[in-house]
Amino acid sequence: MKTFKYIAMMAATAAFALTSCSESFLDKLPDERTEIDNEDQVAKLLITSYPTGGYAWICELSSDNVMDNNAPHLPASPNAEQSVTHYNLSPYDRTDDELFRFEPAKSSTNQDTPAFLWETYYAAIQQASMALQAIDEIAASNRANGVGEDGMTESLRASKGEALLIRAYCHFILVNVFSQAYKNESASRNDIGVPYVTEPEDKVLYNYSRGTVTDTYNMIERDLKEGLDYVSDRNYKMLKWRFNTNAAYAFAARFYLYKRDWQKVIEYADLVLGDDMNAIQSKLMKYDKFDECTYSSDYAKEWQNPENFNNLMLIDTHSLEFRHALGNRFAQNSDVVRDIFYHNCPLWRSWVVNPTAYVSGMTFWTGQDYGYCSGKIAEEFEYTDKIAGIGYVHTIKREFTTNELLLERAEAKIMTGDYSGALEDMAAYLESNQSFSESNKVFWGRNNGMAPLTEEVLNSYFSKSSNPNCFADWNFTTNMSPDYVIPAEAVKYMNCLNDFRRFETAWDGLRFFDLKRWGVEYTHFYGAQMTEITLAWNDPRRAIEVPQDAIAAGMQPSQPTTTTSDDASKHATMQPRADKYIYLK
Repeated sequence: MKTFKYIAMMAATAAFALTSCSESFLDKLPDERTEIDNEDQVAKLLITSYPTGGYAWICELSSDNVMDNNAPHLPASPNAEQSVTHYNLSPYDRTDDELFRFEPAKSSTNQDTPAFLWETYYAAIQQASMALQAIDEIAASNRANGVGEDGMTESLRASKGEALLIRAYCHFILVNVFSQAYKNESASRNDIGVPYVTEPEDKVLYNYSRGTVTDTYNMIERDLKEGLDYVSDRNYKMLKWRFNTNAAYAFAARFYLYKRDWQKVIEYADLVLGDDMNAIQSKLMKYDKFDECTYSSDYAKEWQNPENFNNLMLIDTHSLEFRHALGNRFAQNSDVVRDIFYHNCPLWRSWVVNPTAYVSGMTFWTGQDYGYCSGKIAEEFEYTDKIAGIGYVHTIKREFTTNELLLERAEAKIMTGDYSGALEDMAAYLESNQSFSESNKVFWGRNNGMAPLTEEVLNSYFSKSSNPNCFADWNFTTNMSPDYVIPAEAVKYMNCLNDFRRFETAWDGLRFFDLKRWGVEYTHFYGAQMTEITLAWNDPRRAIEVPQDAIAAGMQPSQPTTTTSDDASKHATMQPRADKYIYLK
């Protein structure tokens, strides 16, 4: 597709690098302290208590946002010659192949594997628990010395809030990756949770029962609510890299969205976004800053800019998502790309691509039809030896944003029957997505006929199941819980929300969580034989398997039965599919 920007591919041994390194990892000091006995040390410990592992690629690979380039497929652009092709590419990591087939990831413990995610998130939990233990000890000493009634200074309160939020957040990601989605209080007592670790021990991975999903959610909520009581921005010099107040509210909104407590979603989202729709654009993403961008690094700086109000919290990870996704076997390509942003829609009439994807550098092409990647996840590189060209990759994760939060609030409003309020929120989201520079507004307005979201568009486009991301009904949600009912009049709103969320959260990993919590069935097509691998709403493989060394040490598996590569072709839900594109040959 000639209109898409290109990214130069470096040799396999070279590193993708940005022109400057992020403050987040330059300001971190190795934490070699063995004793934390004052408030300043606690605050410094918490700087290094955020997880360094990334869940985004693991979850993208497990969702419908990634396809197999080795399976017969059409080109991504509908304007290209519509001939079916397939390749013989290798995955970036062997576990990519296993995860795409919904199998236990046994081949590697590198970055962007379940093992690395498990280890780094529990390491972050351990440090947060260490900070909480130190806070209790310092407060006890303060009380003994007559400092306050409870010994808690403002600095200690802020640190306690941050530590509790880190611990709750890490367990929240772990349970949504390694367990089934939350159904309801009763049904989720039948699903395996993850160990909820509250003690700073060395062997936290093996000494704890996994409990149930209900148990895990209850303990997350306990830490979350207490963390919200203490949260403060007073200890932060770099606000957006920590659990600041707005980020804490955004986390609370997401937690209650997944738990389906709709009123609390709206309550916490309002604390960040406000309820004045006339003022909301000042809090959302601005797309008028991308005009001078050329390379993926340029776009990344705008996407990941901590000065952007839209970015509520950034996390510095050691993810290699950009490398996994670009030019390898598993990629965002073909029908996947069409469904996310390469489809005609009344909101961007007369041309195919969603203009926001182009303007923002959200889609980069290798120059070959191996798939697309995004400037929003481009890497930064920290050199430990510039001459040798070695060091550490950093991928900045935009963990909480106002645009995604706005869509969460819209979903909650749909579920409470406030359809006009949901339409207002989704219309505001679209207006943010079209907040281009004046020159781009003229260009895309002339060539693409950008239009606002209206009830008429909902009726004419989002009510038709033949359109991407649209369903004839959403009755599948009742599989998750009998009271999770989306009535017929809400279908067009949920279809629009689904379309917007899939675009907004691409490359973030949240699509996998959406598919799980809604109970959507989806299929991966694998290899030249188009082996069809379908996940029903209750498939045990919707919970990614915990690391093999944890299982070997006695940890209960996520999946009661697992499928290995040796018997994958015999699995009941895996059937060769040779007819999908024959009519297009």
